[in-house]
Amino acid sequence: MKKKRTIASQLALIALALILVNVLSDRFSMRLDFTADKIYTLSNATRDILKSLDEPVTVTAYFTKGSQPEIEKVREDFKDMLTEYASISDGMVNFVFVNPNADSKIEQEAAQQGIQPLMLNVREKDQVKQQRVFLGAKLAMGDRTELIPVVQPGAAMEYALSSAIKKLAVIDKPKVGVLQGNGEPSLQSMVQAGEQLNVLYQTEPVDLNNPDVDLKGYKTLAIIAPTDTFTDGELAKLDAFLANGGNLYIATNQVVADLQTMQGKVNTGNLKDWLLEKGLKIEKNFVVDRSAGTVGVRQQSGFMTFTRQIPFHYWPSITKFEDMPITKGLNQVMLQFASTISYVGDTNLIFRPFLKTSEKSGTVAAPTFINLNKEWTNNDFPLGPQTVGAVLEGKIVGNMPSRIVLIADGDFAVNGEGQQMQQRQPDNVSLMVNAIDFLSDDTGLIDLRTKEVTSRPLQEVEEGRRAFLKWLNFLLPIILVLIYGVVRFQYRRNQRIKRMEVDYV
Repeated sequence: MKKKRTIASQLALIALALILVNVLSDRFSMRLDFTADKIYTLSNATRDILKSLDEPVTVTAYFTKGSQPEIEKVREDFKDMLTEYASISDGMVNFVFVNPNADSKIEQEAAQQGIQPLMLNVREKDQVKQQRVFLGAKLAMGDRTELIPVVQPGAAMEYALSSAIKKLAVIDKPKVGVLQGNGEPSLQSMVQAGEQLNVLYQTEPVDLNNPDVDLKGYKTLAIIAPTDTFTDGELAKLDAFLANGGNLYIATNQVVADLQTMQGKVNTGNLKDWLLEKGLKIEKNFVVDRSAGTVGVRQQSGFMTFTRQIPFHYWPSITKFEDMPITKGLNQVMLQFASTISYVGDTNLIFRPFLKTSEKSGTVAAPTFINLNKEWTNNDFPLGPQTVGAVLEGKIVGNMPSRIVLIADGDFAVNGEGQQMQQRQPDNVSLMVNAIDFLSDDTGLIDLRTKEVTSRPLQEVEEGRRAFLKWLNFLLPIILVLIYGVVRFQYRRNQRIKRMEVDYV
């Protein structure tokens, strides 16, 4: 009888503990994050944004339910993140999930909001059919709204959500000026970068030739691929901007190449001379790299004409980065006709390279003829990593600290206009936007833009570590079962011995 009462009391305690855990889980959320990049841990930037909210934010998530496992995982991850946002913001973030596929009215509502379905191939009963899948959200604060048209699987989900909330919360955005009037590409030719910059900043064209231009309202000025000469008056305005604590983002071409004539030459213009006065020297050369992008070369075999992709060593492909905010989270950046950068200025200033080519690099002096049929060997890459991007900071002009971010390639993030428009590699765009964030932003969102689930295939892991992971994956469950069995066997053995004792009741 006593034994039955003991079992009943234990069951009651277990039931009470489960109820208590459920009640506490509704009030408090905790998640253990064992990922290398802490994908599931909210950043301090997000926490600061959420704790500073003055108005509530309502998130309406339009997600298809009951779809493929990958889509369901995105839905659950987004829901978990919103739950955490609501908890940290003390209820200032509210959310609701709706399934547009279940109601034609809701589907129409989602489309009117600007959230369009994706058409995905789904296998059902040995048949492949297309399904309309929604993966978007609308955020509202007062009468202001922001959209996340698609929550990409494995993408920077926290950045998309936090930046959308920040965009709603900030009415007066800091201004970033993009120089125009010296042969620079227009704002419309940098679509991808413009979309990302407009989340946190108000980007405006700035003409230094305008006598009424006032640079005091800008946190950063961007000078991108100028082709014309700057006047002394324009350069004086840039000096004054630095002297007042302003920052400059400069992506410029010291050399240019014509792929029609295959001629490479030195770019005209005097911006390089002005930079040299600051100690930043851009060499008159083309950087070549064993690690490079590819170009298509048309070849003919008999009556057949085909395009063959070959490495184009004038387009360095950079995959290793310095540990700096500008390059955090980047995987691959491809430059086009870059030059080397060195520092020859005052030692009181800080010069920090952040973008370097691979261990097998070289340089070709300009002017030169670019030969697509050249047979490249290791002798063409005798140099180590070459600096093609750097930061200069300190009292560059006057007595106030300022910064210059310099990249010796002006076109790596430019899309072009009209028929010439092309999609740039995401990390090319992120590099430019990260650099302007580094100069302008104090919210910390720069760390989130490239925060995503990184693919780490086993083929890219060292052989010894790969074998260890495979054996661990195979043996660990067996070892755990054996440990459980041994512990259970010992426990039951002790119980039997105890029951055999004379005074056992």
